[in-house]
Amino acid sequence: MARKSPEPLLWLLFSAGGMAAALLVPVLLFLFGIAFPLGWIPFPDHAHLMSVLRHPVTKIVLFGLCVLCLFHWAHRFRYTLYDGLQLKRLSRLINVFCYGGAVLGSVAAGWVLFGV
Repeated sequence: MARKSPEPLLWLLFSAGGMAAALLVPVLLFLFGIAFPLGWIPFPDHAHLMSVLRHPVTKIVLFGLCVLCLFHWAHRFRYTLYDGLQLKRLSRLINVFCYGGAVLGSVAAGWVLFGV
């Protein structure tokens, strides 16, 4: 019986992470990095912001964004090392470093967001 490759799942996480990063991260950076500090939009008060951040749906969306962005980075960095630097001989170490880092980052994001 042929061993199935996890490559389709990794490409799915890569593309989903790229889409999430392209759609959500610029909006968050614009709001919290430009619009609120420059006073273009009135900054929400602390109580309102905390109530939004404590909502379970917000936590799930932020967690999903973190996980997808981390796996997008891992897949892109893996192929940069493989093809760009021609380090195919270190494939096992690169896989562990890239995807292990994405998993550890995802666990850290879950711990911060959900307090597990």
